[in-house]
Amino acid sequence: MREHGGYWRAIVCGAMLASSISAAQNRPTATLMSPRDLAAVPANPSDAHISYGEESDQFGELRVPPGLGPHPVVVLIHGGCFKVAYADLQLMAPLGDALKAQGIASWNIEYRRLGQPGGGWPGTHRDVGSAVDHLRVIAEKFRLDLNRVVVVGHSAGGHLAMWLAARSRLPPASDLYVRNPLKVRGVVDLAGPVDLSANIEGYESLCADPVITSLLGGTPTTVPKRYAEASPRRLLPLGVPQILVIGQYEEYVPRPIVEDYVNAARQAGDTVEFEYIPGVGHFEIANVRASTWPKINALIRSLMD
Repeated sequence: MREHGGYWRAIVCGAMLASSISAAQNRPTATLMSPRDLAAVPANPSDAHISYGEESDQFGELRVPPGLGPHPVVVLIHGGCFKVAYADLQLMAPLGDALKAQGIASWNIEYRRLGQPGGGWPGTHRDVGSAVDHLRVIAEKFRLDLNRVVVVGHSAGGHLAMWLAARSRLPPASDLYVRNPLKVRGVVDLAGPVDLSANIEGYESLCADPVITSLLGGTPTTVPKRYAEASPRRLLPLGVPQILVIGQYEEYVPRPIVEDYVNAARQAGDTVEFEYIPGVGHFEIANVRASTWPKINALIRSLMD
């Protein structure tokens, strides 16, 4: 994976901003994993590199286990503050390897992000939707079971994973609307925003960039319709099982915001599980070499079994 210097600078700036809060929480900074730790986890080459569009970052990497199938599929969506300079799909590749070893296919998708043509509104959300719908095109060739598709996203990718589960709720007039989107069986959100209008200042400070307002092209006051159509919190009920995971030292998505979402989703009739993992931060929960992986793995499998 290429090293994204901007990502590391953003984390450093965010850590400085949050230092007073972290001290109050006795945050064990020296022992928590960093984005560099996550990026350093090696991965094997994928089995297929497949384009779902004509742009250079409209592609996915497919990993398929041996056997006749049909194989269940996990869609993997990486984070990185929605910015092209911060991260790419290699962050999630080790999860794909781990799933393949268990007989589960993975579709690790790339998408246009802030800092490149087409990134932001509506391109970023449209891309992840197109990538998931492209599974219909490749399912027969690669023996994929479209009745067992689970989406897993980390950080910004966690938001996009939740939005994918919600997009059937979009009105036809939406810039993001498509007819008959592929229905997913469930979604696992690893510390991703569930309401883009909540904690904008805190999230953008940690990312060292106005990424939310840039992603949607304005503030909740100037483009309220976009926030309504992009935020899972505003699209409830999603109609699919959801699992939300944060660590004890999570900073990007404060626990009260997650708990508010969980309560609202349950009241709306959704099946939602909230997993709070003591002793870890933002990056451990997406790292297959961390102590958290058996738990995360079990949560993913619970949506398929």
